[in-house]
Amino acid sequence: MDRAKTAVTEQTPQTPTPRSEGPRGAIAEWAVTIILLLFGTTTLVQAFVIPTGSMEDTLLIGDHLLVDKLSYAPGGAVSAHLLPYREPKHGDIIVFRYPVDIKQTFVKRVIGVPGDRIRLVNKQVYRNGEKLYEPYTFYKTDFIDPYRDNFPSVPPSEMYNVRNEKWTQELPSYIQGGDIVVPPDSYFAMGDNRDVSYDSRYWGFIPRKNVIGRPMFIYWSFVTPPDQYQMRSAGDRLGFLAHIIIHFFDETRWPRTLRIVR
Repeated sequence: MDRAKTAVTEQTPQTPTPRSEGPRGAIAEWAVTIILLLFGTTTLVQAFVIPTGSMEDTLLIGDHLLVDKLSYAPGGAVSAHLLPYREPKHGDIIVFRYPVDIKQTFVKRVIGVPGDRIRLVNKQVYRNGEKLYEPYTFYKTDFIDPYRDNFPSVPPSEMYNVRNEKWTQELPSYIQGGDIVVPPDSYFAMGDNRDVSYDSRYWGFIPRKNVIGRPMFIYWSFVTPPDQYQMRSAGDRLGFLAHIIIHFFDETRWPRTLRIVR
């Protein structure tokens, strides 16, 4: 932005304008630029960084994404026919506000849409009675966790890392014939790294209104420690910033740059 501003300033003496229009023109130009920038980043796209390994190996810790906020935006009476709005569908990766704490933003893959019946048997997902083919999933261990891998046949408890009391109480009401049934205007989502993903199995459904958008592509990816985004102190952040500056070229994952997210 500084270079662009300098270029405009240097050209001004060569193309003089009336004194009364100069300041107004500059103010108007900057106002329009700021409005468009704010509109674009808040309405059309949003930057997002992957903070955990729950979506490995599809998305890695330190992947920086651009998220399309337009595709899933609720359409109005007119805009629904003019803009490419659509509902999230099976297999979509979505960015959403965490239902338990909407200040947090999560990214997962849609497994169930309204009306679907979901169950897991020894890690394998069944939807509406059919075994799913999921080439995007990864399992880091062969260990079978009763709650996680045979959901929802085992009641939730703290023993199985289910600390959401509301979900513990609500879950039985959604179970029919051994399946969990996705309610209207809601989605059941899971991480691709199934053994370590904190997802709908542990905290429930994603309300439609919480869906922000879908990742389009990775614009930058940097090797990042698993706990980096849990560090809050100014010293930790400055230390990592210095690390990025020093190791930008050798720790940037160049093959992932501009990779389309699927």
